[in-house]
Amino acid sequence: MPLPSKILIANRGEIAIRVMRTCRELGITTVAVYSELDRDAAHTRYADEAYALGGQTAAESYLNTERILEIVAQSGAEAVHPGYGFFAENADFARALTDAGAIWIGPPPEAIEVMGDKISSRKAAAESDVASVPGTLEPIQSTDEIVAFGEEFGWPVAIKAAYGGGGKGLKVVHGPDEVEAGFESATREAAAYFGRSEAYMERYLTKPRHIEIQVFADTHGNAVWLGERDCSTQRRHQKLIEESPAFGLSDEVRTAMGEAAVKVALGCGYTNAGTVEMLYQDGEFWFLEMNTRLQVEHCVTEEVTQLDLVAEQIRVAAGEPLSFTQDDIVRTGHSIECRINAEDATRGFMPSPGRISLLRAPGGPGVRWDGGYESGDEVSQYYDNLIGKLVVWGPDREHAVQRAKRALHELRVEGIHTTIPAHLALIEHPDFMAGAHSTKWVEEELDLTALIAAQVSAAAPDAQAPEGEEAAELTERTVPVEVNGKRFTVKLWLPDAPVAAASGTAKKARPKPAAAAGGGGSGTISAPMQGTIVKVLVAAGDTVEVGQAVLVLEAMKMENHINAETAGTVKEIRVAAGDTVGPGDVLAVIE
Repeated sequence: MPLPSKILIANRGEIAIRVMRTCRELGITTVAVYSELDRDAAHTRYADEAYALGGQTAAESYLNTERILEIVAQSGAEAVHPGYGFFAENADFARALTDAGAIWIGPPPEAIEVMGDKISSRKAAAESDVASVPGTLEPIQSTDEIVAFGEEFGWPVAIKAAYGGGGKGLKVVHGPDEVEAGFESATREAAAYFGRSEAYMERYLTKPRHIEIQVFADTHGNAVWLGERDCSTQRRHQKLIEESPAFGLSDEVRTAMGEAAVKVALGCGYTNAGTVEMLYQDGEFWFLEMNTRLQVEHCVTEEVTQLDLVAEQIRVAAGEPLSFTQDDIVRTGHSIECRINAEDATRGFMPSPGRISLLRAPGGPGVRWDGGYESGDEVSQYYDNLIGKLVVWGPDREHAVQRAKRALHELRVEGIHTTIPAHLALIEHPDFMAGAHSTKWVEEELDLTALIAAQVSAAAPDAQAPEGEEAAELTERTVPVEVNGKRFTVKLWLPDAPVAAASGTAKKARPKPAAAAGGGGSGTISAPMQGTIVKVLVAAGDTVEVGQAVLVLEAMKMENHINAETAGTVKEIRVAAGDTVGPGDVLAVIE
């Protein structure tokens, strides 16, 4: 079967652009889809064609199966690449596409079901003679089960979304008194992000390293492992830094992990790209889960193997055999990836949505920037907060670390808080250099209080005359427009005034609060960011202590507890579950 001539990318941001770049090199036409908020996003501008999904939230747009199928037919796309997140691990979506006659660039729906459900994946690993971390093999039915498990195997216990990944729907409870709130939060987050609320539990290891194996299989019975990645530098169970190869791992353990990963893949009839995640501690490793998709950190594997994994995905989906064997795979040098997120590390890695006033990517030898935003783009509260991935390669780990430092200093992102200062602190830390870090290192052992938060630049005017020229009555602008749901860009001569927002009304920017929630102990609890209230934990008249959680705010698909910064009595609650709030909005008052 020839390669498809047109591919629709059912995703957004940097991964959509990443897939499109390979498509262009292969001579394949690309089709983007976009929500109302992403009408002029970077991935829609990059694509050859772009079509409107409608809606703002993920559920209204990027998770709208019916609309995506309509666009597949309307655009004439022959294949669909899901990227990661959204529908990437959704067997029903994969079936719907293939039933509609499109090529699904991913594993068979049956393999997604086996490995996408973390409970059945543990069973499949056991059948392949690969041991898992001690845990349950059935969905949790009551909080009593969690308490009993913790008492038997020890605390803490991880409550995990059965159909999730990427740290979403994962809560760690350290004792019986935390079980009810942790279970409720995990299932609520899982339902919101993955559409399924089922959860299971497993032993939470005290100081593990997170090692994952990149596997690839075709429809001709060939399966290989391409190498491992160390993803131990995490916060909120989401990765900050990934590297390949894993520092200090013996060749014997590395090979054993790779062979175990291939057994797991073959055991579930897997094809295309996938990642087998494992936990490693004290010379032992255990199967954790399998991600049936391309990983965010696939780039470091590409750098050390010099293979284009997206191109291989497309070829395998078209029915071609793998273009390499296990013996052909040669890993050279060392690669490090830093996930640059819109977060403020000085406030517990709190999400920081907003407009990017300036983005300047680094360059030079061995530096790669996979970005999803450009200067002037808006980072929305409704989607993941990954701005881009800084990937470096060096002949060895020391060179790669030095190159990463240089590139991080060159990278400029203004207008919002980012994790760049945190990345510099992490990569320069002696524990990281010595490979002594674990998945608990950032949150439990590392002191980031000395970080100085990046100053938020003043927003630039929406319209400004070119330097050295006087503003004219009319200004030439390139404006996105839609005709029957398809996006076009046109040049227009418009009055020299700010262009209205997509909704048809221009909104005045809210002033950002000087401090996090709580108003610096004043008793006024303000929203630290744009988001949605998912739960109110107190009522008027309740007595609260300093640090007590008062509300739960969801932003960028993460739940954030908004705490009281002063003790007293709740005088007023001004919001309810489901309300959307902006930075600086008063949520509650304590007296």
